[in-house]
Amino acid sequence: MISEEQFQFEIDQIIKNAIREDVGNGDHSSLACIPSEAQGKAKLLVKDDGIIAGIEFAKQVFSYVDPQIKIEQLIKDGDPVNYGDIAFYVEGASQSILKAERLVLNAMQRMSAIATKTNTFVKLLEGTKTQILDTRKTTPGIRALEKWAVKIGGGTNHRFALYDMVMLKDNHIDFAGGITKAIDKTKSYLKENNLDLKIIVEARDLDEIKTILKSDGVYRILIDNFNYEDTKTAVRLIGDKCLTESSGGITLDTARKYAECGVDFISSGALTHSVYNLDLSLKAV
Repeated sequence: MISEEQFQFEIDQIIKNAIREDVGNGDHSSLACIPSEAQGKAKLLVKDDGIIAGIEFAKQVFSYVDPQIKIEQLIKDGDPVNYGDIAFYVEGASQSILKAERLVLNAMQRMSAIATKTNTFVKLLEGTKTQILDTRKTTPGIRALEKWAVKIGGGTNHRFALYDMVMLKDNHIDFAGGITKAIDKTKSYLKENNLDLKIIVEARDLDEIKTILKSDGVYRILIDNFNYEDTKTAVRLIGDKCLTESSGGITLDTARKYAECGVDFISSGALTHSVYNLDLSLKAV
């Protein structure tokens, strides 16, 4: 996984680029009718039920736009919320509040939706050893926000990007000439380049599971698109030789059954690519 410093760099870049995109050469709506010295106060109003996420991000956005803005926080990231709750009050220059408003709302609505869906999976898997993982199926440009939201919802982050973990999937294996060749080439590459990266290998059937197990140095086997019985068999074959991960169209309806097969992880792209924003608004008070 990436370092905290690298993660914060990604967040800083998101804020910088989003403000550039939204404000351009000026928020002319505010500049036209609100004096620069005007002060205001607003509340972040929750208009839905779920898990709130993005409050800490919102604080960074407001600080970036105007370090003089003050925030009175009433709830924290990861708290369950209901319609009518107030997450925080923000007070300061009215122009600054309005400049930051849309980025704060866009981010918090999506992050809260992801945290809510993730938390639903987490609760569903309670009593098993299985953790829910996100994937790289994220919105381009805001991956750090979406993976942050998964953690807030109680989930676990998979690799952040292509550079912090090796995942040999079907295409890598086929292009490399087979599983064993792909693994051997990868281990040689990592050694030659002095890289300390974990290796995950995807298996499409039980025969591929057996082939993977003949090689050392595999951190986790991705048991992809297996049915329940074959997943149980795969887990038995793998034992404690490496970690196990189920993936491939796993939904809220099927996740518990896959967890009960004994896998260590379930990965789901739906955590980030199929959510409906939590309704939030910023209202002047």
